[in-house]
Amino acid sequence: MLSDKDYNTQRIKLVLPEYGRTVFNMVQFCKSVNDRDLRNKVAREIIIVMGGMFPHLRDVPDFKHKLWDHLFIMADFDLDIDSPYPRPEPDTLYEKPRRIPYPQSDIKFRHYGKIMEIMIKKAITFEDEDKKQLLIEQLANHMKKSYLTWNRESVDDDLILADFRNLSGGKINPSAFKLMDSKDIPKKPKQKEKQKNKKFGRN
Repeated sequence: MLSDKDYNTQRIKLVLPEYGRTVFNMVQFCKSVNDRDLRNKVAREIIIVMGGMFPHLRDVPDFKHKLWDHLFIMADFDLDIDSPYPRPEPDTLYEKPRRIPYPQSDIKFRHYGKIMEIMIKKAITFEDEDKKQLLIEQLANHMKKSYLTWNRESVDDDLILADFRNLSGGKINPSAFKLMDSKDIPKKPKQKEKQKNKKFGRN
């Protein structure tokens, strides 16, 4: 016994499934319209329908442009209409994106991060001694916090200051002040504590 039911698996695969089968059928109908003026009118109506499906994106730059591009994509680029935007080309649309080079830079101490190295180099250039010392103190304390967060329960202040001198290339000697006490530095919560706080909505 033959079935007269219409299954999605028997239909043409949707190129942009987010618009659904109805919009896809509208596009196919637009392609079949012989009168160019009428075909343009149908295309504009389809754009209105497509835009109404995503009202939260109306303020996004080039939203209308993307809708027209999607119209051509669903028509398999075989749609002779007057578009307000340049017609997309299949070759440029489906070309592979250019490879983005990953920044390669050596980090002396990964637990401090690259930003800390940059900040210390910036501190070297400070001419105002008061501001310079304040910045050095803040950076050193942040280094101690980073060390305790990612490495151990305790750390020797002399090690932090030695690392600071190392990162500054010996141009800064942060030994004129005392670092904050380890017990005053917030510790990173353990995984079980984080899950418990998340469960009960605690920050």
